[in-house]
Amino acid sequence: MIETIYIEDNIRLHPKTLQICSRFSQARKIICHRYTEIFNTKAQNFRLQKRQPALILAEKHNKFIHRAPAGYGIGGDRNYYFSHMLNCLYDCRYCFLQGMLQSANYILFVNYADFALEIETISRENPRQQLHFFSGYDCDSLALEPVTGFAAYFLPVFASLGNAWLELRTKSTQIRSLMDVSVIPRCIVAFSFTPEATATALEHKAPGVQRRIEAMSRLQQQGWPLGLRFDPMIYQVGYRQQYRQLFEAIFSKIDVRILHSVSLGVFRLPENYFRKIHRLYPREKLFAGPLQNTSGVVSYPDNLEQEMMHSCKDMLLQYIPESMLFPCQL
Repeated sequence: MIETIYIEDNIRLHPKTLQICSRFSQARKIICHRYTEIFNTKAQNFRLQKRQPALILAEKHNKFIHRAPAGYGIGGDRNYYFSHMLNCLYDCRYCFLQGMLQSANYILFVNYADFALEIETISRENPRQQLHFFSGYDCDSLALEPVTGFAAYFLPVFASLGNAWLELRTKSTQIRSLMDVSVIPRCIVAFSFTPEATATALEHKAPGVQRRIEAMSRLQQQGWPLGLRFDPMIYQVGYRQQYRQLFEAIFSKIDVRILHSVSLGVFRLPENYFRKIHRLYPREKLFAGPLQNTSGVVSYPDNLEQEMMHSCKDMLLQYIPESMLFPCQL
């Protein structure tokens, strides 16, 4: 899977670096000074690199934890996100990372302890507040778990913090690291879904909808808190019926009593991201849909957006209490 690994010189002997290099013993290893030499260079082609991305092992030096944008959350007093990794194993055509980043190569920041220290500091400084930390913002939280050991490392961190919740957002079925340990009540395993036809057309390399549902069912049987993320919702003719079938398939397998939260949000991209992705995939039908630019954000017209939100909300409320539902306000 990984043919080339770039390694920052200062972390070439880091235990995580040695572990990963041992796993990919046949991969070409290239030492660099800073990951930006490879990742941030101009004139890279995201589409071509996505065919065979390299792995870049690096050290993050600051800004480990960020405040989440206003309107992004699932009920916490304060919301944060952090990115141990940039870029994703999957190739979802609507993903904003294609517009935000220069490169399709994967960056893994191996200094997990520095992230954990800042999380612990924030938690101690806000002892009376519920703090939510989202880990799947710039990557899939679990897709490369056998390589990164991300969840295996951070689950004990959050188990020791009485006021901090971790969300693992994923489309992956890589759940072994969760199945092999005791349930962490403040860890939410949140699966992203679009209807089957949309997933087949747009979510390249990701596990199919049914496989994700099966992974959720296995986690539910063990007692893990689950989340459902219908974001972005993609418009196409007959979307109501497609989402109705998706909800029926999920809730026929998932016990609502173990469900933590459900979020909804329509497709949207900053204008500059949209232009860049459209240039990469000019024939993609997604971008020929009923889209408009409003104040620098490309999304559906307001009346269609509201129609989709209301329709899907009404369908979801047949299964869940409204207190469990969090429309994305971004």
